[in-house]
Amino acid sequence: MTQRLESLTQQLLEAAKRAGADSADAMAIYGSSTEIDVRQGKLEQAERSEGIDIGLRVMIGKRQANVSASDTSTATIETLAARAVAMANEAPEDPYVGLAEPHQYARDWDLDALELSDPTQEPTAAELQEDARRAEAAAMAQSGVTQVQSAGASYGARNIWIATSNGFSGGYGRTGRSLSCVAIAGEGLKMERDYDGDSRTFQSDLRSPEEIGATAGQRAVERMDARKPPTGAYPVIYDERISSGLIGHLLSAVNGSMIARGSSFLRDDLGRQVLPKALSITENALRPRLTGSRPFDGEGLPTAPRTIVEDGILMGWTLDLATGRKLGMPSTGSAGRSTGSAPSPVVSNVALTQGDKSREELIREMGTGLLVTSLIGSSINATTGDYSRGAAGFWIENGEITYAVNECTLAGNLRDMLMQMTPANDARAYLSRVVPSLLVEGLTIAGA
Repeated sequence: MTQRLESLTQQLLEAAKRAGADSADAMAIYGSSTEIDVRQGKLEQAERSEGIDIGLRVMIGKRQANVSASDTSTATIETLAARAVAMANEAPEDPYVGLAEPHQYARDWDLDALELSDPTQEPTAAELQEDARRAEAAAMAQSGVTQVQSAGASYGARNIWIATSNGFSGGYGRTGRSLSCVAIAGEGLKMERDYDGDSRTFQSDLRSPEEIGATAGQRAVERMDARKPPTGAYPVIYDERISSGLIGHLLSAVNGSMIARGSSFLRDDLGRQVLPKALSITENALRPRLTGSRPFDGEGLPTAPRTIVEDGILMGWTLDLATGRKLGMPSTGSAGRSTGSAPSPVVSNVALTQGDKSREELIREMGTGLLVTSLIGSSINATTGDYSRGAAGFWIENGEITYAVNECTLAGNLRDMLMQMTPANDARAYLSRVVPSLLVEGLTIAGA
């Protein structure tokens, strides 16, 4: 399959040249996936998809256009190239577009070390169904669970190839196996639900269906008899399940696209403190077996470990070639793209410094406050950092969980929140975002 994808990208580049493009890059992706949903022990839904997508970006001077298709015939490729060139001729000029210089491209990457693709046999639909059935049964076995909303298992495989008109050509494959369960406890207006799930590159790393189903059921039961918390300013602990979202706001704020537009609340903070002094955020796209790993970015540049925040100081933006040129900085090898879009900056695997205390120790030290296990909706001003989100979780009194909480709102400012974080030590190292539970002081809770 990789040979065919490589051939398709070369055909696209040759067609672009014949159509009049000055330069071009091409992308071809083959993907297959199987998804199974089970309800009440029986198959509810089964889906299988398989196909190839192709994309072509052409440049004429400082004008560019991007086109894509799922038909790989020679006629379609020629039509795509002609259409892309016609579109580029009408596009506005952008002084920052363009391919990398040949010496910048990735060379001699080690795919075996990255372990992006599981060599074991693809699971059958029957095996996926059995995993989902076992997860559902484990959830239903928990006292207080009245039904399972969904139990699903899936497997997917992708092969990706990228080539440019000035010398880069490379590809890789990746696989993924997932299992999830959503359980409901209670009846009528008193129903509560919660979930658990796992997704891994290698099937052998996936947690068991019994563990996933039981955890989903237990979490749903724990949420019974939820009520609103008091209103006021309290400390809040973001559970490890959702804490990466808080760090995600920082990652979005240092994205080169946001900085170039001047629309980030951290736009003037390069070289300044944005986290407590002891905390750092690192990115490493070369970690084995992770969904965010890759040997090169969407523009063919090599990926490498880098530090985004070091000891609380913001060290750099996340840049692709275009945003880097606009800001007068080199790309950080962070371009992401699809067949239907031009490159843009993205982060891969990130990790926040872990603390030296468990979540339970943070709860005891917090005294009174809110443990958040799920977030609902979002009202976040990316320019000012103003933050407001619906939340649910558990109320803490005297360092102990007292009752389940729902229908409340958290409010604050991200700049202040990030500076008042205390991490626990419970982050799961196998995730693409390794972020522990986070204690944040002084948020406003709107409840009863």
